[in-house]
Amino acid sequence: MKLYEFQAKQIFTKYGIKVPKGSIAESVDEVRRFVEEFGGKAVLKAQVLVGGRGKAGGIKIVNSVEEAGEIAREMLGKSIKEEVIRKIYVEELVDVKEEWYLSVTLDRVEKSFSLIFSPLGGVDIEEIALKSPENIFRIKIDPRWGLWDYQLRELVWRAKVRQDLWRDLITTAKAIYRIFIEKEAELVEINPLGVTEKGLIALDAKITIDDNALFRHKELETLRTFSEGLEGVAEREGMNYVKLDGNIGVIANGAGMAMATMDLIYLEGGKPANFLDIGGGASAEMMKKALEILTKDENVKAIFINIFGGITRCDEVAKGLLKAFGELDIKVPVVVRLSGTNEDEGKKILQNLKTIEIVETMEEGAKKVVEVARWQ
Repeated sequence: MKLYEFQAKQIFTKYGIKVPKGSIAESVDEVRRFVEEFGGKAVLKAQVLVGGRGKAGGIKIVNSVEEAGEIAREMLGKSIKEEVIRKIYVEELVDVKEEWYLSVTLDRVEKSFSLIFSPLGGVDIEEIALKSPENIFRIKIDPRWGLWDYQLRELVWRAKVRQDLWRDLITTAKAIYRIFIEKEAELVEINPLGVTEKGLIALDAKITIDDNALFRHKELETLRTFSEGLEGVAEREGMNYVKLDGNIGVIANGAGMAMATMDLIYLEGGKPANFLDIGGGASAEMMKKALEILTKDENVKAIFINIFGGITRCDEVAKGLLKAFGELDIKVPVVVRLSGTNEDEGKKILQNLKTIEIVETMEEGAKKVVEVARWQ
């Protein structure tokens, strides 16, 4: 679960991290009033649950109430990566000397947590890693022992941080690590972390909470907002969906199965249009909803449904497909591979659907779906 910037900053404040003064506005009049309270100068920040809002015009500095009204009018209702801007965070303008990067995240490769610091903030960490890897400093945190003071002292020394800012940076790093652990987050990020004459201040805030831990954090569950694009629709239904730039739709049960299916499509010369994991115990209704999501993507020219029945029953998947074809206008070819629990029953259910081609293996399915996609 992703939090809006203003929600993340409310949590930051509770943990002692300094943030600029700000107010959330949902109308042009509110924006004008808050900017006036800040003396006519402020930063307007679109509140969306996607990255890249700065490059998309979602962050603007204004120097008058009139300018704020004009920009707010343009901003509200505009979409950034299918996310409609419905709220604007009006924040005081801060005089910043430098911009740093600081985060704590889950490192699946190292089977640990990682604290990442860079003196080059304000841009994506991937961009820093690509252009200036020597400016990324990382601490590997063993989950059993946590973050040690000596690790932070070593970090500020290696990164050549000014000594008068050591205490401030170490305190901020400890705070975001506490948030990461206590809120059971997958990511806590400050980018940029501003350096001012009065010390460090979090100019932006990003927190992503582990969905599987939300039952332990009722105070966070109330903050949950689903995105408005197809990813949000899938998330509401308990599915994991990521839109890609190809033309072959992928539906699979399990993240590993979905990734393997995508790899096979690439090997056959095709390009997946999405990653869609319907989960381990997908029902007939979920299969129907998965197809409904894919048919809304105009780039999809063919669909490969790859199901390995363990917890998921192949006959339930087949019933979902039957229902989907009866209720939805599916105009693209569909290739289906069913294997495992109730496989034969599932295939019998689908045998009269002429618009579906059933294959026996993943490899055969990937090859077939790439072929039919080229005909469309």
